[in-house]
Amino acid sequence: MWLDITVRKAAFVSAYEEERILAEAGDAGALVGFQGRVRGLDAELPLAALHLEHYPGVTEDEIARIAQEAATRWPLTACRIIHRVGRLGVGEGIVLVLVASAHREAAFAGAEFLMDYLKTRAPFWKREEFIDGSQSWVEAKASDETAAKRWDGNT
Repeated sequence: MWLDITVRKAAFVSAYEEERILAEAGDAGALVGFQGRVRGLDAELPLAALHLEHYPGVTEDEIARIAQEAATRWPLTACRIIHRVGRLGVGEGIVLVLVASAHREAAFAGAEFLMDYLKTRAPFWKREEFIDGSQSWVEAKASDETAAKRWDGNT
């Protein structure tokens, strides 16, 4: 499986990344993508920005481990993951996951697995900055952990 992982501050362009993965995906009949974006109105106070921190090297290694696990579960031909760090404003892209496979079922399952595990296993720390200037660290959500647990024992 072709795998490319990037953790960076710069924004991504989905169309460019799709062309890039398709050039590496071989005879893939399916390409599934997911783009996570910064939401602004979920809290009592509107969000101004989200700050993401990581531990360089460790974060990329863990994302690679998660992607390799996906490749052992489904016949994926290529995977491109971009996760942003730094200060991200409302509406900006946080994460892009692209998964290619010969068939749609594997591509959909692989992409969903990757997102569930990125949310719960990848070492990122998130801090919300609200429009009044206050800040708070984002706690792990039980719903994210429940979503990831559904993959336990699944192949």
